[in-house]
Amino acid sequence: MKVEVDMGTAGPGRPAMLDLEELLATRLLVQGNSGSGKSHLLRRLLEQSAPWVQQCVIDPEGDFVTLSDKFGHVVVDAQRTENELTRIAGRIRQHRVSVVLNLEGLDVEQQMRAAAAFLGGLFDAERDHWYPMLVVVDEAQLFAPAAAGEVADEARKVSLGAMTNLMCRGRKRGLAGVIATQRLAKLAKNVAAEASNFLMGRTFLDIDMARAADLLGMDRRQAEMFRDLARGHFVALGPALSRRPLPVVIGPVETQARSSSPKLMPLPEAPEDARDLIFTAGPEEERPRPVRRPPPPTPTADLIAQLSRPKPAPEPEAEPVFPAIDEAEREAGIETVLREILEDPDAGFRTDAVLYQDFLVRCRIRRVPGDPLPLSTFRRRLAVARAGVDIDIAGSSQWTKALELSETLPDDLQGVFLLVARAAVAKAACPSNAELARAYGTHSERRAQRLLTFFEERGLLVVRTDFHGRRILAFPDLDCETLPGDPNAPATAQQDAAE
Repeated sequence: MKVEVDMGTAGPGRPAMLDLEELLATRLLVQGNSGSGKSHLLRRLLEQSAPWVQQCVIDPEGDFVTLSDKFGHVVVDAQRTENELTRIAGRIRQHRVSVVLNLEGLDVEQQMRAAAAFLGGLFDAERDHWYPMLVVVDEAQLFAPAAAGEVADEARKVSLGAMTNLMCRGRKRGLAGVIATQRLAKLAKNVAAEASNFLMGRTFLDIDMARAADLLGMDRRQAEMFRDLARGHFVALGPALSRRPLPVVIGPVETQARSSSPKLMPLPEAPEDARDLIFTAGPEEERPRPVRRPPPPTPTADLIAQLSRPKPAPEPEAEPVFPAIDEAEREAGIETVLREILEDPDAGFRTDAVLYQDFLVRCRIRRVPGDPLPLSTFRRRLAVARAGVDIDIAGSSQWTKALELSETLPDDLQGVFLLVARAAVAKAACPSNAELARAYGTHSERRAQRLLTFFEERGLLVVRTDFHGRRILAFPDLDCETLPGDPNAPATAQQDAAE
Protein backbone atom coordinates (compact mmCIF):
# COMPACT_ATOMS: atom_id res chain seq x y z
CA MET A 1 0.00 0.00 0.00
CA LYS A 2 1.42 3.37 -1.04
CA VAL A 3 0.81 6.24 1.39
CA GLU A 4 1.82 9.80 0.49
CA VAL A 5 2.16 12.56 3.09
CA ASP A 6 1.42 16.17 2.15
CA MET A 7 4.39 18.26 3.34
CA GLY A 8 3.25 21.57 1.80
CA THR A 9 3.68 23.07 -1.66
CA ALA A 10 6.37 22.64 -4.31
CA GLY A 11 5.10 25.33 -6.67
CA PRO A 12 1.88 27.12 -7.64
CA GLY A 13 -0.93 24.66 -6.99
CA ARG A 14 1.45 21.70 -6.75
CA PRO A 15 1.57 19.74 -3.48
CA ALA A 16 4.87 18.43 -2.09
CA MET A 17 4.19 14.75 -1.45
CA LEU A 18 6.41 12.41 0.56
CA ASP A 19 6.22 8.65 -0.04
CA LEU A 20 5.93 7.29 3.50
CA GLU A 21 6.68 3.67 2.57
CA GLU A 22 9.84 4.75 0.70
CA LEU A 23 10.84 6.94 3.66
CA LEU A 24 10.69 3.94 6.00
CA ALA A 25 13.29 2.22 3.80
CA THR A 26 15.61 5.14 3.03
CA ARG A 27 15.56 7.52 6.07
CA LEU A 28 15.64 11.35 6.13
CA LEU A 29 18.12 14.08 7.09
CA VAL A 30 16.97 17.66 7.81
CA GLN A 31 19.42 20.56 8.17
CA GLY A 32 18.79 24.21 8.96
CA ASN A 33 20.06 26.91 11.29
CA SER A 34 18.09 27.86 14.38
CA GLY A 35 14.90 29.58 13.25
CA SER A 36 14.84 28.00 9.79
CA GLY A 37 11.76 25.88 10.56
CA LYS A 38 13.21 22.42 11.28
CA SER A 39 10.91 21.72 14.22
CA HIS A 40 7.95 22.99 12.20
CA LEU A 41 8.88 20.58 9.40
CA LEU A 42 9.19 17.62 11.81
CA ARG A 43 5.84 18.51 13.41
CA ARG A 44 4.20 18.62 9.96
CA LEU A 45 5.64 15.20 9.10
CA LEU A 46 4.55 13.71 12.44
CA GLU A 47 1.03 15.10 12.23
CA GLN A 48 0.46 13.98 8.65
CA SER A 49 1.84 10.47 9.19
CA ALA A 50 0.38 9.84 12.68
CA PRO A 51 -2.61 7.76 11.41
CA TRP A 52 -0.37 5.50 9.31
CA VAL A 53 2.75 4.58 11.29
CA GLN A 54 3.94 4.25 14.88
CA GLN A 55 6.12 7.18 15.95
CA CYS A 56 8.84 7.87 18.51
CA VAL A 57 10.21 11.39 19.06
CA ILE A 58 13.51 12.01 20.87
CA ASP A 59 12.73 15.52 22.18
CA PRO A 60 15.59 17.35 23.96
CA GLU A 61 13.58 20.56 24.60
CA GLY A 62 10.10 19.18 25.33
CA ASP A 63 8.60 20.92 22.27
CA PHE A 64 6.72 17.90 20.91
CA VAL A 65 4.83 16.85 24.05
CA THR A 66 1.79 18.75 22.72
CA LEU A 67 1.29 15.94 20.20
CA SER A 68 -0.28 13.94 23.03
CA ASP A 69 -3.35 16.22 23.19
CA LYS A 70 -4.26 15.91 19.52
CA PHE A 71 -2.82 12.58 18.38
CA GLY A 72 -2.58 10.53 21.59
CA HIS A 73 1.20 10.24 21.90
CA VAL A 74 2.33 8.98 25.31
CA VAL A 75 4.87 11.32 26.94
CA VAL A 76 7.75 9.42 28.61
CA ASP A 77 9.65 11.52 31.15
CA ALA A 78 13.34 10.68 30.78
CA GLN A 79 14.11 11.33 34.47
CA ARG A 80 14.29 7.59 35.15
CA THR A 81 17.02 4.99 35.36
CA GLU A 82 18.52 3.68 32.14
CA ASN A 83 17.16 0.17 32.79
CA GLU A 84 13.64 1.56 33.20
CA LEU A 85 13.89 3.45 29.90
CA THR A 86 15.13 0.33 28.09
CA ARG A 87 12.24 -1.78 29.43
CA ILE A 88 9.69 0.92 28.58
CA ALA A 89 11.03 1.09 25.01
CA GLY A 90 10.60 -2.67 24.62
CA ARG A 91 6.96 -2.48 25.78
CA ILE A 92 6.36 0.42 23.36
CA ARG A 93 7.36 -1.74 20.41
CA GLN A 94 5.28 -4.62 21.71
CA HIS A 95 2.06 -2.59 22.06
CA ARG A 96 2.73 -0.24 19.04
CA VAL A 97 2.14 3.01 20.93
CA SER A 98 3.45 6.35 19.63
CA VAL A 99 5.57 8.16 22.23
CA VAL A 100 7.55 11.34 22.93
CA LEU A 101 10.70 10.90 25.03
CA ASN A 102 10.87 14.20 26.93
CA LEU A 103 14.51 14.98 27.82
CA GLU A 104 13.77 18.48 29.14
CA GLY A 105 15.43 19.29 32.45
CA LEU A 106 18.44 16.98 31.97
CA ASP A 107 21.94 18.16 31.22
CA VAL A 108 23.59 17.17 27.94
CA GLU A 109 25.36 14.08 29.28
CA GLN A 110 22.20 12.79 30.97
CA GLN A 111 20.26 13.39 27.76
CA MET A 112 22.79 11.36 25.77
CA ARG A 113 22.64 8.44 28.21
CA ALA A 114 18.84 8.47 28.40
CA ALA A 115 18.42 8.63 24.61
CA ALA A 116 20.97 5.83 24.14
CA ALA A 117 19.16 3.58 26.64
CA PHE A 118 15.77 4.27 25.02
CA LEU A 119 17.03 3.72 21.45
CA GLY A 120 18.77 0.56 22.63
CA GLY A 121 15.45 -0.77 23.94
CA LEU A 122 13.77 -0.05 20.59
CA PHE A 123 16.63 -1.66 18.69
CA ASP A 124 16.86 -4.81 20.86
CA ALA A 125 13.14 -5.59 20.81
CA GLU A 126 12.09 -9.16 20.04
CA ARG A 127 11.80 -10.07 16.36
CA ASP A 128 8.04 -10.57 16.66
CA HIS A 129 7.70 -6.87 17.54
CA TRP A 130 9.67 -5.42 14.61
CA TYR A 131 6.77 -3.29 13.37
CA PRO A 132 7.45 -0.18 11.24
CA MET A 133 8.28 2.85 13.39
CA LEU A 134 9.29 6.40 12.53
CA VAL A 135 12.06 7.51 14.95
CA VAL A 136 12.45 11.31 14.88
CA VAL A 137 15.55 12.76 16.59
CA ASP A 138 15.60 16.55 16.95
CA GLU A 139 18.98 18.28 17.46
CA ALA A 140 20.74 15.10 16.36
CA GLN A 141 24.19 16.70 16.68
CA LEU A 142 23.77 16.41 20.48
CA PHE A 143 23.45 12.62 20.30
CA ALA A 144 25.85 11.92 17.40
CA PRO A 145 28.58 14.57 17.65
CA ALA A 146 31.32 14.62 15.03
CA ALA A 147 34.01 15.28 17.65
CA ALA A 148 34.49 14.85 21.38
CA GLY A 149 33.13 17.73 23.44
CA GLU A 150 32.78 18.58 27.09
CA VAL A 151 30.79 15.45 27.97
CA ALA A 152 32.36 12.24 29.21
CA ASP A 153 33.84 10.06 26.49
CA GLU A 154 31.83 7.05 27.67
CA ALA A 155 28.51 8.90 27.32
CA ARG A 156 29.48 10.11 23.83
CA LYS A 157 30.41 6.59 22.68
CA VAL A 158 27.19 5.07 24.02
CA SER A 159 25.01 7.74 22.41
CA LEU A 160 26.89 7.65 19.10
CA GLY A 161 26.64 3.86 19.00
CA ALA A 162 22.87 4.00 19.51
CA MET A 163 22.45 6.59 16.73
CA THR A 164 24.66 4.54 14.40
CA ASN A 165 22.55 1.43 15.06
CA LEU A 166 19.40 3.43 14.33
CA MET A 167 20.62 4.79 10.99
CA CYS A 168 22.78 1.86 9.79
CA ARG A 169 21.03 -1.26 11.08
CA GLY A 170 17.60 -0.07 12.14
CA ARG A 171 15.87 -0.64 8.77
CA LYS A 172 15.76 -4.43 9.16
CA ARG A 173 14.14 -3.95 12.56
CA GLY A 174 11.50 -1.60 11.18
CA LEU A 175 13.14 1.57 12.58
CA ALA A 176 13.26 4.49 10.13
CA GLY A 177 15.48 7.34 11.36
CA VAL A 178 14.52 10.97 10.74
CA ILE A 179 17.29 13.19 12.10
CA ALA A 180 17.39 17.00 12.22
CA THR A 181 20.50 19.07 12.89
CA GLN A 182 21.49 22.72 12.92
CA ARG A 183 24.89 22.03 11.35
CA LEU A 184 26.01 19.10 9.20
CA ALA A 185 29.63 19.79 10.22
CA LYS A 186 28.76 18.94 13.85
CA LEU A 187 26.99 15.66 12.96
CA ALA A 188 28.94 12.40 12.74
CA LYS A 189 29.49 11.54 9.08
CA ASN A 190 28.70 7.82 9.40
CA VAL A 191 25.27 8.75 10.80
CA ALA A 192 24.49 11.41 8.18
CA ALA A 193 25.70 9.24 5.28
CA GLU A 194 22.99 6.61 5.84
CA ALA A 195 20.17 9.02 4.92
CA SER A 196 19.02 8.91 1.28
CA ASN A 197 16.46 11.74 1.57
CA PHE A 198 17.38 15.34 2.36
CA LEU A 199 15.54 18.55 3.27
CA MET A 200 18.01 21.43 3.45
CA GLY A 201 16.95 24.75 4.97
CA ARG A 202 18.59 28.09 5.63
CA THR A 203 22.26 27.99 6.63
CA PHE A 204 25.06 30.56 6.58
CA LEU A 205 28.45 28.92 7.20
CA ASP A 206 30.43 28.03 4.08
CA ILE A 207 31.29 24.50 5.24
CA ASP A 208 27.63 23.65 5.89
CA MET A 209 26.50 25.18 2.59
CA ALA A 210 29.17 23.21 0.71
CA ARG A 211 28.17 19.91 2.35
CA ALA A 212 24.48 20.59 1.67
CA ALA A 213 25.24 21.35 -1.99
CA ASP A 214 27.31 18.16 -2.31
CA LEU A 215 24.52 16.02 -0.85
CA LEU A 216 21.97 17.56 -3.23
CA GLY A 217 24.26 17.26 -6.26
CA MET A 218 24.36 21.02 -6.78
CA ASP A 219 27.21 23.16 -8.04
CA ARG A 220 29.32 24.93 -5.43
CA ARG A 221 28.20 28.27 -6.85
CA GLN A 222 24.58 27.32 -6.22
CA ALA A 223 25.30 26.79 -2.53
CA GLU A 224 24.80 30.52 -1.91
CA MET A 225 21.05 30.01 -2.29
CA PHE A 226 20.87 28.39 1.17
CA ARG A 227 21.57 31.80 2.74
CA ASP A 228 18.46 33.29 1.09
CA LEU A 229 15.93 30.61 2.08
CA ALA A 230 13.06 31.96 4.18
CA ARG A 231 11.71 30.29 7.31
CA GLY A 232 9.87 27.09 6.38
CA HIS A 233 11.47 26.92 2.91
CA PHE A 234 13.59 23.84 2.15
CA VAL A 235 15.24 22.12 -0.82
CA ALA A 236 14.21 18.44 -1.08
CA LEU A 237 15.96 15.48 -2.73
CA GLY A 238 15.63 11.72 -2.39
CA PRO A 239 13.63 8.71 -3.55
CA ALA A 240 10.80 9.52 -1.13
CA LEU A 241 10.65 13.20 -2.17
CA SER A 242 12.05 14.05 -5.60
CA ARG A 243 14.68 12.72 -7.99
CA ARG A 244 15.94 16.27 -8.59
CA PRO A 245 16.45 19.16 -6.10
CA LEU A 246 12.99 20.59 -5.46
CA PRO A 247 12.12 23.79 -3.50
CA VAL A 248 9.45 23.02 -0.90
CA VAL A 249 7.40 25.30 1.38
CA ILE A 250 6.27 23.44 4.51
CA GLY A 251 2.54 23.69 5.20
CA PRO A 252 0.76 24.67 8.45
CA VAL A 253 0.52 22.44 11.54
CA GLU A 254 -2.33 21.68 13.92
CA THR A 255 -0.37 21.67 17.19
CA GLN A 256 2.06 24.20 18.62
CA ALA A 257 5.24 23.90 20.66
CA ARG A 258 5.13 24.93 24.31
CA SER A 259 8.05 27.30 23.76
CA SER A 260 8.25 29.88 20.99
CA SER A 261 10.58 32.61 19.78
CA PRO A 262 10.70 35.65 22.10
CA LYS A 263 8.51 38.59 21.09
CA LEU A 264 9.35 42.23 21.57
CA MET A 265 7.26 43.99 24.23
CA PRO A 266 7.54 47.47 25.82
CA LEU A 267 9.41 47.85 29.09
CA PRO A 268 7.40 48.58 32.25
CA GLU A 269 7.63 52.00 33.80
CA ALA A 270 10.70 52.29 36.03
CA PRO A 271 9.74 52.48 39.74
CA GLU A 272 10.88 55.52 41.70
CA ASP A 273 12.91 53.37 44.12
CA ALA A 274 14.67 51.41 41.32
CA ARG A 275 18.12 52.23 42.76
CA ASP A 276 17.15 50.94 46.22
CA LEU A 277 15.65 47.77 44.72
CA ILE A 278 18.92 46.97 42.93
CA PHE A 279 21.52 47.88 45.57
CA THR A 280 19.61 46.84 48.72
CA ALA A 281 19.73 43.18 49.66
CA GLY A 282 16.41 41.42 50.20
CA PRO A 283 15.57 39.55 53.41
CA GLU A 284 16.30 36.16 51.81
CA GLU A 285 19.79 37.39 50.81
CA GLU A 286 20.84 38.55 54.27
CA ARG A 287 21.50 35.08 55.60
CA PRO A 288 25.22 34.56 56.36
CA ARG A 289 27.06 32.64 53.74
CA PRO A 290 29.13 29.63 54.82
CA VAL A 291 32.84 30.32 54.99
CA ARG A 292 34.84 28.08 52.69
CA ARG A 293 37.90 26.75 54.42
CA PRO A 294 40.68 24.92 52.59
CA PRO A 295 40.89 21.20 53.28
CA PRO A 296 43.56 20.08 55.74
CA PRO A 297 46.84 19.01 54.10
CA THR A 298 47.39 15.31 53.48
CA PRO A 299 49.95 13.81 55.89
CA THR A 300 53.32 12.95 54.34
CA ALA A 301 53.03 9.32 55.39
CA ASP A 302 49.75 8.95 53.46
CA LEU A 303 51.32 10.48 50.32
CA ILE A 304 54.26 8.07 50.50
CA ALA A 305 51.87 5.14 50.94
CA GLN A 306 49.85 6.19 47.88
CA LEU A 307 52.98 6.52 45.73
CA SER A 308 54.33 3.14 46.81
CA ARG A 309 51.20 1.22 45.82
CA PRO A 310 51.68 -1.07 42.80
CA LYS A 311 49.99 -0.03 39.57
CA PRO A 312 46.78 -1.92 38.84
CA ALA A 313 46.99 -4.52 36.10
CA PRO A 314 45.67 -3.25 32.76
CA GLU A 315 42.17 -4.37 31.90
CA PRO A 316 41.97 -6.94 29.08
CA GLU A 317 40.86 -5.54 25.77
CA ALA A 318 37.19 -5.95 25.17
CA GLU A 319 36.18 -8.27 22.38
CA PRO A 320 34.69 -6.43 19.39
CA VAL A 321 30.91 -6.21 19.38
CA PHE A 322 30.71 -6.78 15.62
CA PRO A 323 32.59 -9.47 13.67
CA ALA A 324 35.80 -8.41 11.92
CA ILE A 325 35.32 -7.16 8.38
CA ASP A 326 37.09 -9.00 5.57
CA GLU A 327 38.76 -6.12 3.71
CA ALA A 328 39.31 -8.22 0.59
CA GLU A 329 35.61 -9.07 0.45
CA ARG A 330 34.69 -5.42 1.04
CA GLU A 331 37.01 -4.17 -1.74
CA ALA A 332 35.71 -6.80 -4.14
CA GLY A 333 32.14 -5.74 -3.42
CA ILE A 334 32.92 -2.05 -3.93
CA GLU A 335 34.73 -2.78 -7.22
CA THR A 336 31.77 -4.84 -8.42
CA VAL A 337 29.30 -2.05 -7.63
CA LEU A 338 31.48 0.58 -9.35
CA ARG A 339 31.72 -1.65 -12.41
CA GLU A 340 27.92 -2.06 -12.51
CA ILE A 341 27.43 1.71 -12.33
CA LEU A 342 29.88 2.40 -15.15
CA GLU A 343 28.22 -0.25 -17.36
CA ASP A 344 25.12 1.96 -17.46
CA PRO A 345 25.42 3.96 -20.73
CA ASP A 346 23.80 7.01 -19.10
CA ALA A 347 26.07 7.01 -16.03
CA GLY A 348 28.50 9.47 -17.62
CA PHE A 349 25.82 12.15 -17.83
CA ARG A 350 24.57 11.91 -14.24
CA THR A 351 25.84 14.00 -11.34
CA ASP A 352 28.14 12.47 -8.73
CA ALA A 353 25.45 12.91 -6.06
CA VAL A 354 22.92 10.85 -8.05
CA LEU A 355 25.54 8.18 -8.74
CA TYR A 356 26.47 8.19 -5.05
CA GLN A 357 22.87 7.45 -4.04
CA ASP A 358 22.80 4.62 -6.60
CA PHE A 359 26.11 3.36 -5.18
CA LEU A 360 24.75 3.25 -1.61
CA VAL A 361 21.63 1.36 -2.70
CA ARG A 362 23.64 -1.18 -4.69
CA CYS A 363 26.03 -1.70 -1.74
CA ARG A 364 23.07 -2.47 0.51
CA ILE A 365 21.63 -4.88 -2.06
CA ARG A 366 24.96 -6.73 -2.37
CA ARG A 367 25.49 -6.58 1.42
CA VAL A 368 28.91 -4.97 1.16
CA PRO A 369 30.31 -5.06 4.74
CA GLY A 370 31.59 -2.04 6.64
CA ASP A 371 30.68 1.63 6.61
CA PRO A 372 29.84 3.11 3.20
CA LEU A 373 32.42 5.21 1.39
CA PRO A 374 32.18 8.97 2.01
CA LEU A 375 31.13 11.08 -0.97
CA SER A 376 34.66 12.46 -1.49
CA THR A 377 36.21 8.95 -1.50
CA PHE A 378 33.48 7.69 -3.83
CA ARG A 379 34.27 10.47 -6.31
CA ARG A 380 37.95 9.52 -6.24
CA ARG A 381 37.28 5.80 -6.72
CA LEU A 382 34.79 6.55 -9.52
CA ALA A 383 37.34 8.71 -11.35
CA VAL A 384 39.95 5.93 -11.17
CA ALA A 385 37.41 3.32 -12.28
CA ARG A 386 36.39 5.44 -15.28
CA ALA A 387 40.00 5.51 -16.43
CA GLY A 388 39.85 1.73 -16.92
CA VAL A 389 43.31 0.86 -15.61
CA ASP A 390 44.44 -2.77 -15.83
CA ILE A 391 46.65 -4.54 -13.27
CA ASP A 392 49.95 -3.98 -15.11
CA ILE A 393 49.43 -0.22 -15.41
CA ALA A 394 48.09 0.15 -11.86
CA GLY A 395 51.38 -1.09 -10.42
CA SER A 396 53.63 1.19 -12.48
CA SER A 397 55.41 4.24 -11.10
CA GLN A 398 54.03 6.36 -13.94
CA TRP A 399 50.44 5.64 -12.93
CA THR A 400 51.26 6.37 -9.28
CA LYS A 401 52.63 9.75 -10.36
CA ALA A 402 49.50 10.35 -12.45
CA LEU A 403 47.31 9.74 -9.40
CA GLU A 404 49.37 12.25 -7.41
CA LEU A 405 48.99 14.89 -10.16
CA SER A 406 45.22 14.33 -10.35
CA GLU A 407 44.86 15.21 -6.67
CA THR A 408 45.84 18.81 -7.51
CA LEU A 409 42.74 19.16 -9.73
CA PRO A 410 39.09 19.77 -8.81
CA ASP A 411 37.00 16.64 -8.21
CA ASP A 412 35.01 16.93 -11.44
CA LEU A 413 38.20 17.11 -13.60
CA GLN A 414 40.12 14.20 -12.10
CA GLY A 415 38.30 11.56 -14.17
CA VAL A 416 39.13 13.32 -17.48
CA PHE A 417 42.79 13.75 -16.53
CA LEU A 418 43.16 10.11 -15.48
CA LEU A 419 41.54 9.00 -18.76
CA VAL A 420 44.14 10.79 -20.91
CA ALA A 421 46.98 9.84 -18.52
CA ARG A 422 46.03 6.16 -18.83
CA ALA A 423 46.16 6.45 -22.62
CA ALA A 424 49.69 7.87 -22.37
CA VAL A 425 50.94 5.28 -19.86
CA ALA A 426 49.39 2.43 -21.88
CA LYS A 427 50.70 3.92 -25.16
CA ALA A 428 47.17 4.05 -26.57
CA ALA A 429 45.60 6.49 -29.01
CA CYS A 430 44.70 9.95 -27.73
CA PRO A 431 41.00 10.00 -26.69
CA SER A 432 38.66 11.93 -28.97
CA ASN A 433 36.65 14.96 -27.91
CA ALA A 434 33.57 12.74 -27.71
CA GLU A 435 35.29 10.43 -25.20
CA LEU A 436 36.50 13.38 -23.11
CA ALA A 437 32.98 14.88 -23.10
CA ARG A 438 31.51 11.57 -21.92
CA ALA A 439 34.07 11.30 -19.12
CA TYR A 440 33.23 14.85 -18.04
CA GLY A 441 29.49 14.16 -18.10
CA THR A 442 28.54 16.54 -20.93
CA HIS A 443 27.43 16.34 -24.56
CA SER A 444 29.49 19.40 -25.54
CA GLU A 445 32.72 18.37 -27.30
CA ARG A 446 33.88 21.98 -27.33
CA ARG A 447 33.71 22.12 -23.54
CA ALA A 448 35.71 18.90 -23.31
CA GLN A 449 38.35 20.34 -25.64
CA ARG A 450 38.72 23.33 -23.33
CA LEU A 451 39.64 20.94 -20.52
CA LEU A 452 42.83 20.02 -22.38
CA THR A 453 43.67 23.72 -22.60
CA PHE A 454 43.14 24.00 -18.85
CA PHE A 455 45.45 21.03 -18.19
CA GLU A 456 48.06 22.54 -20.50
CA GLU A 457 47.91 25.89 -18.68
CA ARG A 458 48.52 24.02 -15.42
CA GLY A 459 51.66 22.47 -16.93
CA LEU A 460 50.32 18.92 -16.68
CA LEU A 461 50.49 18.08 -20.38
CA VAL A 462 51.43 19.44 -23.81
CA VAL A 463 49.06 19.23 -26.80
CA ARG A 464 50.54 18.83 -30.28
CA THR A 465 49.34 17.74 -33.72
CA ASP A 466 51.05 15.50 -36.26
CA PHE A 467 51.14 16.03 -40.06
CA HIS A 468 47.85 14.18 -40.51
CA GLY A 469 45.94 16.44 -38.07
CA ARG A 470 45.83 13.83 -35.34
CA ARG A 471 46.27 14.90 -31.72
CA ILE A 472 49.06 13.77 -29.37
CA LEU A 473 49.19 14.49 -25.63
CA ALA A 474 52.63 14.54 -23.99
CA PHE A 475 53.04 14.37 -20.19
CA PRO A 476 56.40 15.86 -19.07
CA ASP A 477 56.07 14.62 -15.48
CA LEU A 478 55.25 11.07 -16.62
CA ASP A 479 57.85 10.98 -19.44
CA CYS A 480 55.35 9.48 -21.87
CA GLU A 481 52.81 10.50 -24.50
CA THR A 482 49.75 9.10 -26.26
CA LEU A 483 49.68 7.70 -29.76
CA PRO A 484 48.11 9.96 -32.43
CA GLY A 485 44.33 10.03 -32.28
CA ASP A 486 41.57 11.69 -34.30
CA PRO A 487 40.06 14.42 -32.06
CA ASN A 488 36.81 14.46 -34.07
CA ALA A 489 36.21 10.72 -34.09
CA PRO A 490 33.06 9.34 -32.43
CA ALA A 491 33.55 7.71 -29.08
CA THR A 492 32.86 4.18 -30.35
CA ALA A 493 35.16 4.47 -33.36
CA GLN A 494 38.01 5.87 -31.23
CA GLN A 495 37.59 3.06 -28.73
CA ASP A 496 37.74 0.43 -31.48
CA ALA A 497 40.91 2.04 -32.86
CA ALA A 498 42.49 2.03 -29.39
CA GLU A 499 41.69 -1.65 -28.96
